[in-house]
Amino acid sequence: MKDSPKRQFVQYRDSVSTQTAALCWRVGADGLEVLLITSRETGRWVLPKGWEISGLSLPEAAAREAWEEAGVIGEVSSEQIGLYTYDKVLDRDSKDMALQPCAVAVFAMQVQKLASEFPEHRQRRRKWFAPDRAARKVEEPELKSILEAFSPPGASAADPSEQTEKRSPGKGRKARARRKKA
Repeated sequence: MKDSPKRQFVQYRDSVSTQTAALCWRVGADGLEVLLITSRETGRWVLPKGWEISGLSLPEAAAREAWEEAGVIGEVSSEQIGLYTYDKVLDRDSKDMALQPCAVAVFAMQVQKLASEFPEHRQRRRKWFAPDRAARKVEEPELKSILEAFSPPGASAADPSEQTEKRSPGKGRKARARRKKA
């Protein structure tokens, strides 16, 4: 039996790269929800994130990543809500993988619309989670803490039962179900 080649890891510890992420949120029927997407390489649950973009501020770059990776259209906060670190695997398919240390600046983004088609819609899954459940889905300890503590201004005051009362009659989930049965 042939021995498989062992992978060696090369750590680039001399510099840390900056990335930016959008913590996309909404108030749903069950309260505050955050959007996670799957990574393209491993299928792990992550926030939409990416490298800095020349000519854009970090929040603007986070909003662009949210659009490209998750189809999110919304309002991004100009204030950073947290920072987490991780090692990005580079050259995953080669014998010698390299790890690039990254610091990720996180910005809250209130979702106004989710597009069904967006640049990476065939490469990723997306799913809404309560923040505490989302924290259990991600791997990075600092990101877990950000998700567990997340409480956007105005969202805690938005009681889901109040939202139901504010809806126009005939436009909710139950009304659609009744119309289907008819």
